[in-house]
Amino acid sequence: MTDGPSYKRVLLKMSGEMLAGDQGYGIEPGTIQRYAREIQELSDMGVEVAVVIGGGNILRGATSASKGMDRAHADYMGMMGTVINALALQDALEQLGCFTRVMTAIAMDQVAEPYIRRRAIRHLEKGRVVIFGGGTGNPYFSTDTAAALRAAEIHAEVILKATKVDGVYDRDPQKHADAVRFDVIHHMDVLQRGLRVMDSTAISLCMENAIPIVVFSVMEPGTIRRVVCGEALGTRVLPDQRREH
Repeated sequence: MTDGPSYKRVLLKMSGEMLAGDQGYGIEPGTIQRYAREIQELSDMGVEVAVVIGGGNILRGATSASKGMDRAHADYMGMMGTVINALALQDALEQLGCFTRVMTAIAMDQVAEPYIRRRAIRHLEKGRVVIFGGGTGNPYFSTDTAAALRAAEIHAEVILKATKVDGVYDRDPQKHADAVRFDVIHHMDVLQRGLRVMDSTAISLCMENAIPIVVFSVMEPGTIRRVVCGEALGTRVLPDQRREH
């Protein structure tokens, strides 16, 4: 672990369910305020922070589609859910005095800026926290894929995948007491083993662009800062060095 941050620019991926807290749905004020304080702490350290939030606490497109709704229609509704979460996080951050911008892949000029890559980078350079809403703007793509895409576009050094689980396991640790957690694994190994880190499209994007991913639990306060400062928490998903030579 280092005294200061190990990264200059990071993309934090959060699931929508994390904002629901113990209530299981919607947005729990105390929970989102805690995450806002942790993000503000990174910004105060000089780290450029971009955030992608899912919408599962409001509506999950794939789940709705499995119950008979048209998949594209359901996914667009899910994208709206991510914008609601983005605006809620923006409000929590700005109440702490943190400068932010919400940028959406689907135009909605009255509540957020349209996503423009160069403008997003400029906001980050000026020390603003940039929250990306609306996924990729296309149905059939997850917010994990949106996170990988935005990370590549803004040249983030790492994707921080904040979860309720303390890393990547060889099998579901909730079902298998003997599941083994990886400290380090490579993108290709994740794909070949079918591990549930991010969906395969997101992992492929990270692999092609050599973007490392740190999967860690945020159930204990302060873990985001500890990961950014280089503490060995969770699982690091790294580019395969063999692909680089």
